[in-house]
Amino acid sequence: MNQQQYILATFDDERDLVKVSHDLVKSKISIEDFYTPFPVHGLDEFLSITRSRLPFVTFVGASIGLTFAMLFQVWTSAVDWPINVGGKPMLSIPAFVPIAFELMVLVGALSTVAAFFYVAKLYPTKTPKLLHPRQLDDKFLVLVKIENNREKIEEIFKTRTSEFKLLDQESV
Repeated sequence: MNQQQYILATFDDERDLVKVSHDLVKSKISIEDFYTPFPVHGLDEFLSITRSRLPFVTFVGASIGLTFAMLFQVWTSAVDWPINVGGKPMLSIPAFVPIAFELMVLVGALSTVAAFFYVAKLYPTKTPKLLHPRQLDDKFLVLVKIENNREKIEEIFKTRTSEFKLLDQESV
């Protein structure tokens, strides 16, 4: 089985990272990911990031919460325990709106957080995998997948960085 290989380049300055990323994209080399100690504006333009599916998950969760809240209130007030309170009708939908709204927001938010943690593989016992010992301190890293263009990638990296190394799929 042929293992995928990557090149990891390390930079001291975020401007060099942005310039090299621009050169890589101009050379039609796809960038796998960036690792920076703080957010660097403009890097998301170099990645092929697709639109997130989290709004769909939020919508489905909110719809489930709204449906459950309305059905539960209708069932308890009109079917299971009908009590005539102050001459109001048994099925008073406007009175159910505030609770239904709150449950819709709650279930939508909790389903979004749960889906985000699941997709990002964030769980309590997970240990972070660091590609460089100073990746979280002051180094800026770019990870590029090698696809029959190793010499071109190394040539681009040699202009701006002093350090880059070859990684296999298990270490990424």
